[in-house]
Amino acid sequence: MMPRVAVIPGDGVGPEIVEAVVPVLEMVADALGIPIELRFYEAGDGTKARMGRALPEETFQGVLKADATLMVAIGETAREVILPLRQRLDLYANLRPAKSYPLPKAVPGFDLTIVRENTEDLYVMSGWSNQDAAVDLRVISRRGSERICRFGYNYARKMGKSRVYVVHKANVLEGCRLFRKVCSEVAAEEGFEYREMYVDSAAMRIALDRPFDVIITTNMFGDILSDLAAAFIGGLGMYPSANLGEGRAIFEPVHGTAPELAGRNLANPMATILSASMMLDWLGYSEGAKLMEEAVRRTCERGLTTPDVGGTLGTREVGLRVSEMIGSILRERS
Repeated sequence: MMPRVAVIPGDGVGPEIVEAVVPVLEMVADALGIPIELRFYEAGDGTKARMGRALPEETFQGVLKADATLMVAIGETAREVILPLRQRLDLYANLRPAKSYPLPKAVPGFDLTIVRENTEDLYVMSGWSNQDAAVDLRVISRRGSERICRFGYNYARKMGKSRVYVVHKANVLEGCRLFRKVCSEVAAEEGFEYREMYVDSAAMRIALDRPFDVIITTNMFGDILSDLAAAFIGGLGMYPSANLGEGRAIFEPVHGTAPELAGRNLANPMATILSASMMLDWLGYSEGAKLMEEAVRRTCERGLTTPDVGGTLGTREVGLRVSEMIGSILRERS
């Protein structure tokens, strides 16, 4: 049966990035005989302005029926789109691999994956406010902690990573004490040495000496630490991610809508190309995933990139160069 992929361009630079990335994905699919059907849906700020809802039911049903979803960027209505999608589809694991490619602004050899719990913490969107105060409820459960820790350790085993750290703030926060306790139990069950670090120390160590391959952490801490990691790979324009659950997945770049770049053909499409590569791997097409990533690596090596990472090309041109590189790699193999 042909896998169905829902595509949501979103706001800001999203539509022009999709225009650059879809031909790359289609070229890989055609070259390797990968039978993927793309269906396009809308969501975000512009959708809410037109329809009164940032996440129309048609879009939700499209995501629900798809085998995977590729989404680019949602603006001010992100809490009305991606957060409900994560929670309604129970996409409990947010996988964020920060890997450096040959770029002037990247630190060579940087390779850190952040495994972020994706449905709890402050993102449950529960609390209250008045004119004088506001309260956001932070929820950390045993179930949520156990499954993200088990996911993280299993991911580390699959990738051959041994330096796995659980990051928390258990010296202050009660929820982090539960998170630490559960993760230490899971580490023992999975046969890993339990290593931990306070989140403030982890931020410093990312900047200094990076003693870890994988960080397993809670929702808010993972959100913040991943942006710090982006500084070492050339910026958010190079940073893909996956929202994963049981049989469902949404793939998206870590970056936002970059409204100051919208319509100027300057946005970096690499993070979305790499997200699409992760999507192919998740769908079971590892050869296509590796082909896309290798094309990104070679394109970066030749400086065929957007200005944010030291190049001079536009969004569309980078997509074209990656497609050409895919063709070149395939010719080498034939």
